[in-house]
Parts: sequence; C-alpha cells; structure tokens
Amino acid sequence: SKYPSQARDYTMKRNMVAVVSDGSAILGLGNLGAIPALPVMEGKAAIFKEMANVDAFPIVLDTQDPEEIIKIVKAIAPNFGGINLEDFAAPNCFYIEEKLKAELNIPVMHDDQHGTAIVVLAGLINAAKVVKKEFTTLKVVIVGAGAAGSAIARLLLLAGISNITVTDSKGAIYAGRTGLDRNKQALAKVTNLDKKIGDVMQMVEGIDVLIGVSGPGTIAKAHIEHMASSPIVFALANPIPEIMPEDALRAGAAVVATGRSDLPNQINNSLAFPGVFRGALDNGVTAITDDMKLAAAKKIASLVKTPTADCVIPSVMTPGLVKAVASVIKNK
Repeated sequence: SKYPSQARDYTMKRNMVAVVSDGSAILGLGNLGAIPALPVMEGKAAIFKEMANVDAFPIVLDTQDPEEIIKIVKAIAPNFGGINLEDFAAPNCFYIEEKLKAELNIPVMHDDQHGTAIVVLAGLINAAKVVKKEFTTLKVVIVGAGAAGSAIARLLLLAGISNITVTDSKGAIYAGRTGLDRNKQALAKVTNLDKKIGDVMQMVEGIDVLIGVSGPGTIAKAHIEHMASSPIVFALANPIPEIMPEDALRAGAAVVATGRSDLPNQINNSLAFPGVFRGALDNGVTAITDDMKLAAAKKIASLVKTPTADCVIPSVMTPGLVKAVASVIKNK
C-alpha cells in the first residue's frame, strides 16, 4: 500500500486489539494450552469492549515455541492497532514481548507483567500515604519472580524505590547466584544490592512492604510479625491469596490487598489495560513506554481522593476511570 498509515482512518485497525495467548500460564491454573485459554481471552475481550469500547479479538495459539509465536503474531499484526499478550509463562514471555516490541510499530503489552505492575504501583502509592511512610524509602520484598514479580520490581525501581528484594522458590535472587535464567540475572543486577542470601523469612526482617505474586501459603503470619511497623501486604495470588487478609491483619498488617473482587483493595488489571489501550489507539502510540506506565499508575492512584486502609485503589466501576488512564497514554 502507498498509504499504510491511512489504515487507521479507513479500516477496523484503529479500534482493534488482539488478545493473544499460548495458554502456558492461565490465571492460577498453570499450563493448560490453547483451548482452556480461550474462555479467559474471551472474558478479556469482553472487558475491553465493556469498559473502553475497544474491539478486542481472542486468539489462542496451538504452539508454545517462542519463535513460532513471534512469527505468527507478526504475520497477523496488520489487522490490529495493538497486541495484548496474556497468560504466557515466564521466562518465554519476556523474550516474546521484547522481540515483538522491537519488530512491530503498534503497541505490544504483556498484561500479566505491566498491567499488574501499574496497578500494584498505584495501590502502593496510596498505601504509603495510609501508613504515613515516604514512598521512595519503602523497603520491599516480592515473593515470586515470574512475569508479574519481575515487572513489579522493575516498575517500583523506576518509581524511585531502591530497596527491593525478589525471591523465587529457592530463596532470594542475588547477583552471582547459580542457575539463574536471563531474566533473573537481569533482576539480580538491580535488586537485593546487599546480596542477602536466604528464604522469605530471612528477607522480611524490618521491611515495609511484602508483595506476593506466587501461590497460596507462601506468606505466613510469622513473616508479617517480623516486618517493620505498619506493614503493607499485597497477597495477589488468585483465587487463593498467599495469606488470607484476616490472618494478615491479625499478624499486624496495616494495609492488605488481594486480587479478589470479594475482598477490599482488589488489585485488578482491569483498572489499567482498557485505558492503556484506549489511549494508545486514540493517540497513535506505537509503543507503551515506562513513562506511560508510571503516569498510568499515578493517575489510577489519584482517583482515590482520601486513601484509607480499606481503600487504597479505586474500584473498576469508578466513573471516568478509562478516560483518565487513556489521557496519559500519549507520545511526549
């Protein structure tokens, strides 16, 4: 075509997002493959339409070979104004997203990484206000080094928190630990700068924030009891959090968030991704940058006028939510 940019004006491309998955990390259910991923992607597409009037189409791939996935997504990309990657397992998800971002001129976002990180940052900005602690001085431990844990660590660093330690099933990640994959090696360079060695119990001594993105049972009351005063606990495993809020509160937590809609402070990706893609489509954004993610998090946080222990994050039903988020997703 002589005028590829006009596709935005004259075709469906201007409002279309592909919701793509290989089914390798479905919700809390693990690697179930393409067919079981389909209803989850359909749900995602319904949320896109309902909340942001984005025409999203679910696409599940019957392959988990990263090179093949990259090739397929690149080949179908002309139909779409954005690509939302969903439920891809770490570490392949990092490589797939990185390659697609480099090779496509439309926004590509792996929501389990960046959507989660944006909403966690928003909740943490307000939680810090509730416990009256300076945001950038917070000491943070993240339990889980998959897609979400890695992206949360990186976004919190960008937001100015320097004291972050990430743990996986073998304990704290630190530079020089053997057997780390590429992603964890990169994380080790920017987190746990004191190279502390040990399990979660040894990491939580005197910390302010404990974020779980792993699975049920990985945070215990004893962990919270060893934290600093007014501890903040985000237990985000779904459907069963790392620790139930009543147990966390009993152990002294001041603010507790989960991923569940039936409990206070739901850290829900739906607060971010509909507005992020709405803004990207409307403003002709070709890539979602770190600055945009930070701006989206701050915007979401600002929708809670007076944060309290039971309300550090807005509800997905907040009027004007999508518009507010979309307004900051634009090229500088």
